[in-house]
Amino acid sequence: MENKDKIRIIGGSVLTKNGFEVADLIIEGDTISGIALPEAEEEGNIRTYEADGCLIVPSFVDMHVHLREPGYSYKETIKSGTAAAAAGGFTLVCTMPNLNPAPDSSENLKKQLEIIEKDACIDVLPFATITKGREGEELTDYAQLAPYVAGFSDDGTGVQSKDVMKRAMEGIAKTGKVLSAHCEVESLLNGGYIHDGEYARMHGHKGISSESEWKEVERDIKLSEETGCRLHICHISTKESVDLIREAKKKGIKVTCETGPHYLTFSDRDLKEDGRFKMNPPLRSLEDREALREGLIDGTIDVIATDHAPHSEEEKSKGLENSAMGVVGLETAFSAVYTTMVKSGLMPLERLIDAMAARPREILGLQKQPFIEIGSKANITVVDPSDEFIVDPKTFKSEGKASPFSGTKLNGKIKMTFHNGKPVYIA
Repeated sequence: MENKDKIRIIGGSVLTKNGFEVADLIIEGDTISGIALPEAEEEGNIRTYEADGCLIVPSFVDMHVHLREPGYSYKETIKSGTAAAAAGGFTLVCTMPNLNPAPDSSENLKKQLEIIEKDACIDVLPFATITKGREGEELTDYAQLAPYVAGFSDDGTGVQSKDVMKRAMEGIAKTGKVLSAHCEVESLLNGGYIHDGEYARMHGHKGISSESEWKEVERDIKLSEETGCRLHICHISTKESVDLIREAKKKGIKVTCETGPHYLTFSDRDLKEDGRFKMNPPLRSLEDREALREGLIDGTIDVIATDHAPHSEEEKSKGLENSAMGVVGLETAFSAVYTTMVKSGLMPLERLIDAMAARPREILGLQKQPFIEIGSKANITVVDPSDEFIVDPKTFKSEGKASPFSGTKLNGKIKMTFHNGKPVYIA
């Protein structure tokens, strides 16, 4: 019989099908082999990890990250990005295709997969493009790429042509994969770079209208209904998007969506003249933020995704107008939403675990893992809910340091992450 390494995580509260139970978690090889009473003895050579006062939950999945390889390794690498993900409690991340070369063919995708195989410390599942080169015109060969990818996206730009998007949905529907849509009508951007709201008017900035997002959300929902394609809408930020998706779900349309921790925490009232507050879509109004919170609570918003988008320090040092779009978020995601939504009493912890662990797996067609059970893969995150800390980007494992949470006091620190039974992060 094969001699497997054994691990015992002691002193924590394990999320089981019956809720949180004080128990020791036993891992053998890559599998959870036991949930034991704390006083129970285990024979053999066992590595022990202490988790006193901590919660032991299924590890997190991020459906929307930018790890920048191949093509932009000066911003982030697969190695640094997956280390950051592990530090955030994630054991699976899905990468977006705005890379060089873009993963729009088997040849180009192979270049990314080879780096992942060599350097990733957790699972990385790429999205391939919807259109060749993400140019919004010629369709990618979906059947060829489907077995190797999470789904298809042109993230970074919206597909502007209704006809192209309809044909894309028809093709992707045949594969059973999800189409992850960046919804943005370019003709409605008007040169804007922050939300077209109070802060923009007061400080003379060009604003991005809410309509530029929700108009394409509306279009893509209708196309999903017509084609039967599974539609996942990226990083929603407006109250109109929440309303449209809520109504679509009531009609039985195959639509899911995500929002990011920063949209749940901040509004344009919190903006400062600093590139770490610049992302796309932008931080919206207080009314939009409240609608997003309500959408997460009632399940309209399925998933928390970071849209982790690292850039160099120089690219983020040029203020709101001239800095690159995008902020980092893997290492603060759980803590930010825990502090904003759970510790504040707005929603139960189990809803957050669902949005960060179970629902993303379900949307991707993986085993859902809403709780920890014997026999499942040992993909585990250990969190100390009482550990209060101030976010310091200098400590990030990510190469990107531009975080809107810099200097913010958060609760719920990630203490350990286990990927297939292997410790990939220990605080």
